[in-house]
Amino acid sequence: MRTPIIAGNWKMFKTVEESVAFVKELAPALAPYTNVERVVAPVFLAVPGVAAALAGTDIKVAAQNTHWEDTGAYTSQVSPAMLKGLVEYVIIGHSECREYLHETDEMVNKKAKALLAHGLKPIIAVGESLEQNEAGETASFVGGQVRAALDGLSAEDMANVVIAYEPIWAIGTGRSASGEIANQIIGGTIRTTVRELYGDAVADAVRIQYGGSVKPGNMAEYMSQPDIDGGLVGGASLNVADFAELVRIAAEEKGG
Repeated sequence: MRTPIIAGNWKMFKTVEESVAFVKELAPALAPYTNVERVVAPVFLAVPGVAAALAGTDIKVAAQNTHWEDTGAYTSQVSPAMLKGLVEYVIIGHSECREYLHETDEMVNKKAKALLAHGLKPIIAVGESLEQNEAGETASFVGGQVRAALDGLSAEDMANVVIAYEPIWAIGTGRSASGEIANQIIGGTIRTTVRELYGDAVADAVRIQYGGSVKPGNMAEYMSQPDIDGGLVGGASLNVADFAELVRIAAEEKGG
């Protein structure tokens, strides 16, 4: 059985002080749910403080992005080598980074390889626009993103990869894909693509999250689906009670 994983992507919210205070309150609220992997992704500045505050707990820390080079003249960037020892996961390929920072599939692939080389685990986000969805292009576009992101990765690498399906039209809009539709894309497109690339064992083991206006009110709908292994959560992860409720639902539906 795949261990469910709920990751809170805080985006550009919470100062360093607020982030540290938040996880100190969050940790006991999430402590009972050991059958769910729980991850928080604060802003870069807060990563060291959050990591220190969570030391001794089993809550994991993620970074929200990375560069693919270890060092270099890349003003504003942070490398996998700099993150090593502070985080376990790194989110890459988020639609906001693709749109605002002009990340390409090739860049996402380079980041995935760099993270794995440093023993870090990428959470690779994929998803289509509203226009692509309405044109019936979701399967071809998302499948292409998955293939490009995983290019050159081995079956052994895949044990440390998480994929997150986040339809762009559902991020921060209040709209969300139904559980049935999300499961269809995750199982029928993403997991099928992984199966074509690596075979049944890898495809059956890889964890695939859903993201896009996930909240306590719709979490059970997603977690009841057989191919959805957790959530990459935005706004609802900024509130202790909401985050804890998401994890509780995942534990109930998926925790075994």
